[in-house]
Amino acid sequence: MIAGVPDRTELDTAVRRVIDDNGLVDDAHLRIMLTRGVRREPYQDPRLIAGGPTLVIIPGHHPLTEQALTTPLALFTVHVHRGAPDVQDPRLNSHSKLNCILACIQASVAGADEALMLDPAGFVATCNSTHFFIVRDGEVLTSDGRYCLGGITRSHVLELCRRYGIAHAARTCSLTEVYSADEAFTTGTRSGLKPVGKVDGRTIGSGERGPVTKRLQKAYAALLKDETRR
Repeated sequence: MIAGVPDRTELDTAVRRVIDDNGLVDDAHLRIMLTRGVRREPYQDPRLIAGGPTLVIIPGHHPLTEQALTTPLALFTVHVHRGAPDVQDPRLNSHSKLNCILACIQASVAGADEALMLDPAGFVATCNSTHFFIVRDGEVLTSDGRYCLGGITRSHVLELCRRYGIAHAARTCSLTEVYSADEAFTTGTRSGLKPVGKVDGRTIGSGERGPVTKRLQKAYAALLKDETRR
């Protein structure tokens, strides 16, 4: 546990100040990071913290264009796997992301946009910075969630599938199922839903944004618009 964490009121005040000072209205993104604080010595022992925790709020402006929503991504399956909880719990959104960074580097060297990472058993887990979905015979599939973050956008997509009667499941998927999928897409807080056209050089479906992906993009955009009215 981290002692001295700002309470909800303090955090709300700090977030509002960053939004106002930067004139953020539309297409905005905030990254909130919390560390234990400054250490007296360059050593990992938390008892060496000098003072309270450090809160950092980074604003960004990231408009989602039609081109970004329709241009298919290329993914590459990397040798770096998502680890088990007894090594590093993959469901904790911590600053210790060396495995994801190494995965990102390997995918970049391979000429891909992002890395596709497997779980310890060899099933598809997630991407290095987003969640991964496929569509097979009209059913939306994603990993069972044991080796990835909970994912707010991921949860919204599953909820939209329930709301609009789209068949869906969160279960283990093999690369064979990915290669033979009709569609694929990623989800992320900043990027929303983005289509995937290739995985490991293999074309997924038509290689373009599929109809289910397009439908969910529109449903997600409507959800965000409705939420911002409240």
